[in-house]
Amino acid sequence: MDIALALGGGGSRGFAHIGVLRRLEEEGYRVRAVAGTSAGGIVGTLYAAGYTPDEMEARLSKLDQTKLFGRSSGEGPSILGLGGATRVLEEFFGDLTFEKLRLPCAVVAVDIKSAQEVILSEGCVVDAVLATCAIPAIFPPRLIGEHQLVDGATLDPVPVSVARSLAPTLPTVAVVLTPLLGRKRNLLSLGFPLRIPTPIVERLYRLRLAQALNIYIQATDAGARMLTELRLKLDAPDVIVRPDVEGVGLLEKVDVHKIIRLGEQAMDAALTDLEHATAWPNRLRRKYFSPGRRILSDP
Repeated sequence: MDIALALGGGGSRGFAHIGVLRRLEEEGYRVRAVAGTSAGGIVGTLYAAGYTPDEMEARLSKLDQTKLFGRSSGEGPSILGLGGATRVLEEFFGDLTFEKLRLPCAVVAVDIKSAQEVILSEGCVVDAVLATCAIPAIFPPRLIGEHQLVDGATLDPVPVSVARSLAPTLPTVAVVLTPLLGRKRNLLSLGFPLRIPTPIVERLYRLRLAQALNIYIQATDAGARMLTELRLKLDAPDVIVRPDVEGVGLLEKVDVHKIIRLGEQAMDAALTDLEHATAWPNRLRRKYFSPGRRILSDP
């Protein structure tokens, strides 16, 4: 049973994607194409490069998560850097290009110069992943060619249409890490990636500037959740998998094994929907009536 997979963004919640992949394999489903945004771009490219869910869990669970966001020379304006994350990605991928991946794969970024979505499916994998993960203001933009790229979730939180363009005749499964509309969140829930004692962090959050930032984050978070739901309604994935990761901060230090289990549980809950989506009448109808490949933007 073949499927295409769209993996959404979500920072530290992205480890849940590994659990989804594991359960898909255990149930006999074959991922024939994968597209990812932000954290979904990391897991998607790792899988397309041939890393198994077990290998990803073993290696990623050993990472010192507090050292991922140090700044390195030459990085653009941002609150945090991606120096440590860059070194980790280079260890995984080296100089691997998309052309050498074992599966059709693409990641999504946004060019802040043109305000357009950019699909990255050629060239250096590390560069593309750093671009799709560049949360605006938090991490530095990534320059690729003439594009100044930031996190793809700015316009496409879950790249369903991109995954479908890679495999138009297959059911598309969307893994969504964005909280549902109407759920209350606060600044502390976003997580803090540095080694600062909790009492000090809480005191910082009581400052007027921090309170203003909290209001801004809550407002943009509401927009992001609305955008996610609108894109899901527009792009209409065949199956939606939504791990229960709402309480996990965006850049929070997490128990990787625990987050992966949440992905497994969510995939288990969606198996009935997936069985229906891959039933042969639905697959046959999709094969002959697929709208075909949609090109959103050139890399």
